[in-house]
Amino acid sequence: MSLFRAALLATTTAIVVSSPAMAQDTQAAAPAAADTSSTAETPGEAIVVSGIRASLKNAIDVKRNAIAVMDVITAEGVGKFPDRNVAESLSHIPGVAVDHQFGIGERVSIQGTDPALNRIFIDGHSIASADWGGSPGDVTGRTFNYSLLAPEVISRVEVYKSPEPWIDEGALGGTVIVRTRKPLDMKANSLTGSIGVNYNDRSKIANPRGSLLYSWKNKDETFGILVAGTYDKDSLARAGIEYFGYSTGKDFLQKDSDGNLITDDNGNYVPKNSALQVNGGSLSDLANSRYPAGINHAYFKQTRQRIGGQFAIQYAPSSAFELIATGMHIQGTYNNFSQSEFIYPNYNPSNISSVTLSNGLISKATMADGTSTQAELDMNYRKTKVTNDSYNLAGTWHVSDRFTLSGNGGWSKATGGTNPEYLMSLYSNGGYTFDYTGSSTTVNYNTAPTDTSQWGRFSTSTQTLPDGSTITGYQIGGIATSRQKDEEFYGQLDGKWDVDDAFFKDVRMGIKASTHENALTVTGSKVFYTSPVSLSDFTTHLTPSGLFNGLNDNGNSNQFATLTEQGVIDALNAGLYVDTGIDKSSTYKVREKVANAYVQLDFGSGPIHGSGGYRMVYTSDKSSYYATTDGGNTYTPTVSNKDYLKFLPSLNVSWDITDTFKLRGAVAKVIARPRYAQLAGAFSRSDTNLTASTGNPDLDPYQSTNYELSGEWYFRPGSLLSVEYFRREISSYVVTKTVSEFLTPLGSTTPQEYQVTKPVNASNATVNGVSVGFQTAIWGGFGILTNYTYANAKSGVDADGNVVNLPYLSKHTVNVIPYFEKDGFQARVSWNWRSDYFTGVGRLNSVDKTAGYHQLDASIGYKINEHFTVQANAQNLLDSTYYAYSGTKAAPTAFYKNGRVFAATLQFAY
Repeated sequence: MSLFRAALLATTTAIVVSSPAMAQDTQAAAPAAADTSSTAETPGEAIVVSGIRASLKNAIDVKRNAIAVMDVITAEGVGKFPDRNVAESLSHIPGVAVDHQFGIGERVSIQGTDPALNRIFIDGHSIASADWGGSPGDVTGRTFNYSLLAPEVISRVEVYKSPEPWIDEGALGGTVIVRTRKPLDMKANSLTGSIGVNYNDRSKIANPRGSLLYSWKNKDETFGILVAGTYDKDSLARAGIEYFGYSTGKDFLQKDSDGNLITDDNGNYVPKNSALQVNGGSLSDLANSRYPAGINHAYFKQTRQRIGGQFAIQYAPSSAFELIATGMHIQGTYNNFSQSEFIYPNYNPSNISSVTLSNGLISKATMADGTSTQAELDMNYRKTKVTNDSYNLAGTWHVSDRFTLSGNGGWSKATGGTNPEYLMSLYSNGGYTFDYTGSSTTVNYNTAPTDTSQWGRFSTSTQTLPDGSTITGYQIGGIATSRQKDEEFYGQLDGKWDVDDAFFKDVRMGIKASTHENALTVTGSKVFYTSPVSLSDFTTHLTPSGLFNGLNDNGNSNQFATLTEQGVIDALNAGLYVDTGIDKSSTYKVREKVANAYVQLDFGSGPIHGSGGYRMVYTSDKSSYYATTDGGNTYTPTVSNKDYLKFLPSLNVSWDITDTFKLRGAVAKVIARPRYAQLAGAFSRSDTNLTASTGNPDLDPYQSTNYELSGEWYFRPGSLLSVEYFRREISSYVVTKTVSEFLTPLGSTTPQEYQVTKPVNASNATVNGVSVGFQTAIWGGFGILTNYTYANAKSGVDADGNVVNLPYLSKHTVNVIPYFEKDGFQARVSWNWRSDYFTGVGRLNSVDKTAGYHQLDASIGYKINEHFTVQANAQNLLDSTYYAYSGTKAAPTAFYKNGRVFAATLQFAY
């Protein structure tokens, strides 16, 4: 290691961007109170924003006066970027990318890292997080669902790309700090709000939304109260074609008991179907070719209704003392209905009669009519409610002219999941053909899926009851619950001592302790009928015609018969209910205790400012779950423990080379902890898809040395040209590894080959990137905000020496946002594009990726007078297709269409 790196790794810096109202805000205050050149805002001063240009100027001013490498969005930018939530606003910042799988930005990737590896704090403390039970975003991570956070209650959002000791550890990419509005920062009796409507052109449903905020303070400006409420509703209707991973043509060939391919006397492989026709290659080529283990036509409908409330009580009897209590409650209803009609050729491969090979893929195949399951119709209705509660008390006491004591403590809890989930599954023995490319899908059933007679349960299964007796019948599905809990208690104490020295400004020290519990409890049941059942026995309807338009879908699979949500509930309630109790394969609890302490030294003389320090962190994880030694047939309660102590030095330096040009440098050791579910060893499997997954309580945390270097040219007021270089030397990270194992399906005596995924540690990966940002007013009310980020990763290796990629890293990310503002009229267009990015390791270790994605939004507004403004927004104007693939774009894993969203809003302020 060079002397430069060794020196940089000694310490970290502080930044001046926050009000001393919160304890952690005080820790971010100016190195010296008199050093006004380093202060982003003065105590009690409101951020006054009156337009696009003013918003961008405020953000530039905060960034310019900082020492750390960071970016800012101020109040107007959050509320009017045309964005429905904070995640979408953050996507305009260099180095930040957002995933849009459900059309709405939900989780944020910073500097090419997994969203679960970035931290979010609201007013200086972490927020518990839960989800609705059907999102692929992995709610067991340590991120936050930004769609729950309404923009109206936010003062500004800060994105720290270089860490500082006063900021909690745990972010590999960056830390997001959301500052909410405070009553002493606003005029007395301020009343602001909005009322509006949004419309999704795919669901064809319009919904209302609104917000109201009232703030009061006394004449002495020593006591204030703020209350706010928000209501928001979205109706989603997503059409998607999903491919359930890729297997190989070995499934169509005979194997011995050890899983080895059988050959005949001539050394040729032996097909399971002796009449199998192979086009475009030999049986050897077939063995090495991949094919989709399932192709699903999915129709997903969801109503997202969010009601939020917030309060802040601020008491500052003197300039030496301040208390502030804040609270937030968000309640979301996310009821949703999934209707899925899918084939899975690997479940009955002996019925495959012909295949066509192309470029290592089985691109076409024919499945003959059979006598066992070859296709499935799922109707899955989830009732789900998500709640977030967070309450915090913080205080600041200026004990003397040179010593300030501050602290904060609180509690945050989130619950979510499904309660209950109604799943009805019917099967078909009919044959079909499939044909796909990287841009099209064709599935043709021998009997059209609109024919209700082909879907049913025509064979019996046996279930053992808790008392040892058995029941035999026709299982049509089950009713389950999935309850998530995420809860944290925390407390922190900080001190700051001013130093009487020409170079060193002050010393900061702090301690913090927290206890976090993340738990998932799953219960299940099975519902039986006593006689064979067909979809024809129920009142049905067809999915909308043209549902899959725009996805280049052909064949008769694009419309099918199904039940309504209430029809599914009635069908399951009419059967014989058998409670199967706790699902031991999915239930777990992780209790994590963290204790940390930091010391930070601020310095500065002339044009150079900075600070450095250490953060010492102790982590103890206790994982409770059910372990299995026989592939999931029996389970035993198990407890695993893992603890570690880490020392995290860091340094930030800012150098004002001229009045308009600034250079920054930062380096730090950072850690990020694995997802909670990864720390539990629970083992689950699907006997239908022949897949399984398990956790790993022995995982080490992510560890990295992060470097940041930026140059910023403030060539005129409100204008900026910046270039930023970042590097992540990742010595330890977590990836998902897939291996083949022979397991025995429940109720069978014949082992089958399963694809089992498990999180493992990998090492020695690096990320290098450059961001270029530019914003300025141009002429006549026109202006532009644009940035480009290039990031490149060098993959690391796992314990077996296998190369593994870093997820969620796009090599290219672009934002172009031209705007116009004049005489009360505002307009802007926002175009965002991110290139392909790796998402995970799929079946047979396929490299699963998401293709490049375009997002085009627009907004216009007019300020009628000082009290009223009207605004119209449009999102996803291109109706972009969300496309994911396995290894090569010729092997799709998902096509999704989410539709365009149009909104009109009336905003008022008094």
